[in-house]
Amino acid sequence: MIENAQTEDLPKVIAELEKKCEELPENVVAHHHLAVVYRMAGRIDDALLELERCLEIDPHAFQAQVNIGAIYFEKGEFDKAREANEQALRIFPDSAEAHANLGMIWWQKGDAERSIASYKEALRLDSKMVTAWSGLTTAHIMAGNFDDALAAAKEGVKLDPDFPMGQNNLAVALYYSNDFAGANTAAMKAKELGFPVDPRFLEAIAKEI
Repeated sequence: MIENAQTEDLPKVIAELEKKCEELPENVVAHHHLAVVYRMAGRIDDALLELERCLEIDPHAFQAQVNIGAIYFEKGEFDKAREANEQALRIFPDSAEAHANLGMIWWQKGDAERSIASYKEALRLDSKMVTAWSGLTTAHIMAGNFDDALAAAKEGVKLDPDFPMGQNNLAVALYYSNDFAGANTAAMKAKELGFPVDPRFLEAIAKEI
């Protein structure tokens, strides 16, 4: 599978997919796979070109739109990322992924209410999306809705106790709920799972215990 390709294998995989795209220029799947591998190899502009080619072939290529949004998000171009995900939703309105992406974009833009609304819509469509529960937690924290943040964090951790960011966000929600011992436990769990917990946050918890 492309997702499992090792870094040293990428030039070979790219060459094979480029040849396939030359042989099958109207094959959306081939162009999409090439875009994925270009992105893995750090060739972001080439990845965007291939994704745009997918949309030229098939304007309803939903996943290509989502991936364009992901690339623009990584580049910090949040308005373009928003536009790509909104276009994806025009193609497939019931995409929990695209709604969750918008939640993350609105959060980055500092609009907590729109972020909350987007995450809630994602979770209406897929209540088991752990990343959306985690994102909803941060959006509620931004809005100062600490009870709602804690409820969302607990739901996400219940679904996947080993999701590092979920444990970190639970720690933050517990901190704002004045449960400092619980915040410390969750923060330590997040750290054990490899999440880079902010040392200043750990210091703030330690001062309250």
